[in-house]
Amino acid sequence: MKVIEISIILIMVLLIFGVILTSAENSLDKVIKAQEINNMEKLTSEVIDSLINNPGVPDNWNDYGKGTPGLAIVNTDGQIVPNSVSYQKLIALGNDYNKLVYDKLFNSKIHTSMELIQKESTVSSVKIGELDESDDVFLLSRLVKCDFYKSYVLKDFQNEGKCNKHHNQDKHSCNYFKVFKGNLKNSDYYLLIDNTEKYDLSYIIGSTRVVKEQYWSKAISDTIYLNDKIEFYDDTSAVVFIHLDKAKPRALLVSVPKDFNKDFLEYDYFRTNDCQFVLRAWY
Repeated sequence: MKVIEISIILIMVLLIFGVILTSAENSLDKVIKAQEINNMEKLTSEVIDSLINNPGVPDNWNDYGKGTPGLAIVNTDGQIVPNSVSYQKLIALGNDYNKLVYDKLFNSKIHTSMELIQKESTVSSVKIGELDESDDVFLLSRLVKCDFYKSYVLKDFQNEGKCNKHHNQDKHSCNYFKVFKGNLKNSDYYLLIDNTEKYDLSYIIGSTRVVKEQYWSKAISDTIYLNDKIEFYDDTSAVVFIHLDKAKPRALLVSVPKDFNKDFLEYDYFRTNDCQFVLRAWY
């Protein structure tokens, strides 16, 4: 009987020991998992805040695909716009995502994707990075300013401009640009109008040295091609004035390369937008 009792006791001890060992292993796995999640949350938070608050090193790293990436916009005064995303830099980041993000920013340990989602805009969202292949994805989101193709904007008619017809600026908005004949070989000029302004807005386009009667034209399109409306006084250049019959309308003068994708010739693509920048991360 004693042998049987001892055997039973040993079996019970082994069972208890097994349960304790399994519990300890599970607890250790949970601790390790929690630590991994904490590390990922900390690193991704640092990375996303760094990306949207500095333009990278050098500032124009996106032109060469080298350096330390950053996405923040640098304005015309050379100042960094905090909490902002440059569309051109985001696209450059996506073109070499593994090298610039997975290897450089996350030390080849964390998989990620990034998405720029426009708020109150007709512009489609932009997503770069890897495909989500995990059920356990950590998500971070920041509200940012995004610029898309704003670098192609020459004049914004919501800002004060100059007028050569002495129009009352309480009822009009006027501005001008200088163009050389050679520019028309490489660039297309457009007047872009927000859909809310179309049909309610009229315009006059004329050159300072071309003297002829000018009449108002109704804006029946939100994309007005200007190259064929530019009249040159001589063989070199022209100063072109654009007059709109409304104060501070939602309208822009842009100059884009000849090979620019015409599908993106919309007012919203050339203004500063309020956007949501989303970073997804997983192991």
